[in-house]
Amino acid sequence: MGANEDQEMELEALRSIYEGDESFRELSPVSFQYRIGEDGDPKAFLIEISWTETYPQTPPVISMNAFFNNTIPSAVKQSILAKLQEAVEVNLGTAMTYTLFEYAKDNKEQFMENHHPGNSAPTPIANIITVETPSTAPSSKKKDKKEQLSKAQKRKLADKTDHKGELPRGWNWVDVVKHLSKTGSKDDD
Repeated sequence: MGANEDQEMELEALRSIYEGDESFRELSPVSFQYRIGEDGDPKAFLIEISWTETYPQTPPVISMNAFFNNTIPSAVKQSILAKLQEAVEVNLGTAMTYTLFEYAKDNKEQFMENHHPGNSAPTPIANIITVETPSTAPSSKKKDKKEQLSKAQKRKLADKTDHKGELPRGWNWVDVVKHLSKTGSKDDD
């Protein structure tokens, strides 16, 4: 079987295994992400696996560069990647994406034993909140000013429209008779 046939079979298997699993995400037919850990877990991390053209005969590209992993120190990321690389070497030549995701789930505590999120996580979150709050406030004030009408403007608008807020039929039509009488045009019979 060729590499493409192996990839197609593994892709079908991954789709059926992880159907409905919110932790799994197919970025493309050859690139996948899996979140190890539950939502809100400070020791959760994201693994991205991308297949090369000759995968599974050659190793896939494993990455932890997702924004989700920004609070994890690079030493911990390197340690996780090194352990996953060992698993890749053992499984080389076979479909291994599912095996790698499961290996990471089974060994999550061991992988993250040197990661202490209490020290680094609060500072970036506080910075994000203080940076975003001022930038969103002025834009909402500008929108409010454009939508406000004075009482006089509201009355004029109400006088022009019927009770449904629609303009009466022909409100912008030109009075043809009046127009013709001013221009002197006559009907040529």
